[in-house]
Amino acid sequence: MDQTRPKTSPKHFQDEDRYRRLIDAITDYAIFMLDAHGCVSSWNPGAQRFKGYTAAEILGQHFSQFYTPEDRVAGVPAKALRAAAAGRFEAEGWRLRKDGTRFWAHVVIDPIREPSGELVGFAKITRDLTDQHEAERERDDARQALLQSQKLDALGQLTGGIAHDFNNLLMTIIGGLDLVRKRLPPDPKTTLLVQNAMQAAQRGSALVQRMLAFARRQPLDLRPVEAPALVRGIAEMLRRSLGAGVRISMRFAGDLRPALTDPNQLENALVNLALNARDAMPGGGTIFIEADRRMVMEGQEGGLAPGAYLRLSVRDTGHGMDAHTLARAKEPFFTTKGVGAGAGLGLSMAHGLAEQSGGRLTMASRLGEGTVVELWLPEAPEASRVTGAPSADELSQSVEISGSPMVILAVDDDALVLLNTTAMLEDLGHRVLTATAADEAMGVLAREDVDLVITDYAMPDVDGLKLAGMIRDRWPDTTVMLATGYAELPEGQGEGLLRLSKPYLQSDLTRAIAAARACRA
Repeated sequence: MDQTRPKTSPKHFQDEDRYRRLIDAITDYAIFMLDAHGCVSSWNPGAQRFKGYTAAEILGQHFSQFYTPEDRVAGVPAKALRAAAAGRFEAEGWRLRKDGTRFWAHVVIDPIREPSGELVGFAKITRDLTDQHEAERERDDARQALLQSQKLDALGQLTGGIAHDFNNLLMTIIGGLDLVRKRLPPDPKTTLLVQNAMQAAQRGSALVQRMLAFARRQPLDLRPVEAPALVRGIAEMLRRSLGAGVRISMRFAGDLRPALTDPNQLENALVNLALNARDAMPGGGTIFIEADRRMVMEGQEGGLAPGAYLRLSVRDTGHGMDAHTLARAKEPFFTTKGVGAGAGLGLSMAHGLAEQSGGRLTMASRLGEGTVVELWLPEAPEASRVTGAPSADELSQSVEISGSPMVILAVDDDALVLLNTTAMLEDLGHRVLTATAADEAMGVLAREDVDLVITDYAMPDVDGLKLAGMIRDRWPDTTVMLATGYAELPEGQGEGLLRLSKPYLQSDLTRAIAAARACRA
């Protein structure tokens, strides 16, 4: 008996046509079919809109061409079809458009089967989530940046506090050794021991300066600095330090103007960067030190204020860094050198100098291609003279250090520092009065005629800055000098006060007193 195929009803064709028109009307989704081998068998306008292929170009092509080369090498398309054949595949990842650009896609692949269960193909739906993905990535980056900032701020607070206390200890050690060295009888062995102890203490002082630079609490002597002259001035010392296998190449643009920064700290930063570059070139190589002038407009260059900058770069031909190492390179105490070969504070110190000068530090590196570190420093204003009180060193250059004895009030809450400062001042021939707190100092001033007050800044209850204000109100002719180990003064305060950086030697006190005499003259 003959069997006839069931006739398809007109309603079936109408439903199929409506379904096709519905699919074609959707442009926010790529909806298309794959055959059982993964080749494209249908294509809707949404797929054409954000993948870029017309139906004529893509029909019959394998869907793996939408995947990135690394995903194809890893076999991701085949894994997706196997997962879909077993039930359903759903994932997010980078996909390729016809023009080679990438977009972030959400993909669903479902199997299509005959009533008998035979697999005949797949239905694939793709959404372009690039905008949402980028927004989420930016939010993640912002969260990570905030967490990193909070972590570094907390570490900076801790580092600054430790450095302050360490400075007080070094004050006692260095000052005591300085006085002992003057009073020792001529004995070469004893003199050598004292000199070694002094060198060790000074190395500790240098470490404190690096810690303070990281904590952004290092007192800077901001002044116009001619970068080419500074670099050329330390070039010979660098060549001796770096060794015969390392060449130094210098190139400076012709339109450079002075940068506003601390020349001594800039020298230290450049030396540290050069030493890091040398260590990255164990077989020798070239260090390029270059400078040019850059203008920054509003919203450019990572948040730098608009204006003119000196871009000073140190570039090497070393082995470079991978992305993980580069991301951590500016972290304090992070180092790729062996134990005892470095404190991991060189880059942090340079970063701190740039930030405190009003600029920034940037790094770029790739494995096998070397590393470049850039210091962006703001240009000094025309005919600039840094505002605020002159440093003791500047004033003492034209002032005779010797003079009649003075009555000096030393104020410090640390008894060891106070004893050491008193000993150094008395050794210079001055009459010294002491106080351990602001109220005690005010009492001394009420009873005694004092020529100079040298007060510590970081004291409990009433700090040195407030004490200076109290003294100015009652005894405006009394000169006050603020002794501090780091630049923790509130912005805009302390102007007009002489500053004395801790730890200080007796020679530093001598110059400071010369500066005080100049202010009183």
